Amino acid sequence: MKIPTHPTLLRRMRDARVKELVATCPPLAASLGQQASGGWHVTLKQAGKTRTVYVPADLTEEVEASIREHRRIKRLLREITQLQLALIRAHKTEQARRGGRD
Repeated sequence: MKIPTHPTLLRRMRDARVKELVATCPPLAASLGQQASGGWHVTLKQAGKTRTVYVPADLTEEVEASIREHRRIKRLLREITQLQLALIRAHKTEQARRGGRD
């Protein structure tokens, strides 16, 4: 993502991403894998330990969608963070440009 320098553009980009944060399905912070027997399982961290949970075949598509949703939200949060940091950094420059006026 290319980060602009102008505060107005930064705010627009940030606000657009904030609006996209609405989840389309419940997010799931896990990885989906296939077992040697052909079944599916999710692997995730709980209380600092790696856990594996069996996934019934008829839930595989729903679980995949939840994992994709988690990744999408995580990406958006990273981008929002970058834009917000750029706004913070640009604040001093903007103040100097305005001559200290608010």
